Amino acid sequence: MSFWNGRVKLFLEGIIMKTKEDACSFGLSFENTYMDTPFRKADWQLVRIRDSKKAFLCIYERNGFINLNVKVSPEWRDFWRSTYASVLPGYHQNKEHWNTIILDGTVKEEDIKRMIAESYDLVTDSPTKRIYEAVKRILKGHVATYARVAEMAGNKKMSRAVGNALHKNPDPDNIPCFRVVNSKGELAPEFAFGGMGEQRKLLEAEGIEVKDNKVDLSKYGI
Repeated sequence: MSFWNGRVKLFLEGIIMKTKEDACSFGLSFENTYMDTPFRKADWQLVRIRDSKKAFLCIYERNGFINLNVKVSPEWRDFWRSTYASVLPGYHQNKEHWNTIILDGTVKEEDIKRMIAESYDLVTDSPTKRIYEAVKRILKGHVATYARVAEMAGNKKMSRAVGNALHKNPDPDNIPCFRVVNSKGELAPEFAFGGMGEQRKLLEAEGIEVKDNKVDLSKYGI
């Protein structure tokens, strides 16, 4: 999990978290988020992802302290619990996947923010998102097979998912799905954005030679 991009690094140096308002402000500083109070007890506030409506940060008061529930990956879950007495299995949530952070002054500020950042990354991650990011990395003048894109996205077994995701590509101008071909280098007969002929034109415009609707993978493949 990558915490140390510019966005999170800036956050770690910014907001100091002591109150519920501080936690809400930090949660809302992540992209595409909003605050929700879905429960009868108004003191429970959730910071959700706008598109999926999934929560990555739950903020509430319990036993005189502000508590934060955050999603956690298995490899970090027990580390945080063993490092801090005030990081506990998630209160009122799945204890395998959530931790509770008690803001009692014993947990380092940077680690609180790191755990929230990890929760955000976990909740916003999806195979489709990773597929689109992988396709963006195919350089101009090159192609990749469905299997190669699946590998780049972290799962060699989801070649079929690659095809499904590219057929629903929400931003073909920036997610160059025309650079993806099958295992033989063949173009897609049902290319979603104009058919095989359009895919061929786009590839040829980048200097890729197409013969019989097929690309030489040894020459252009990544």
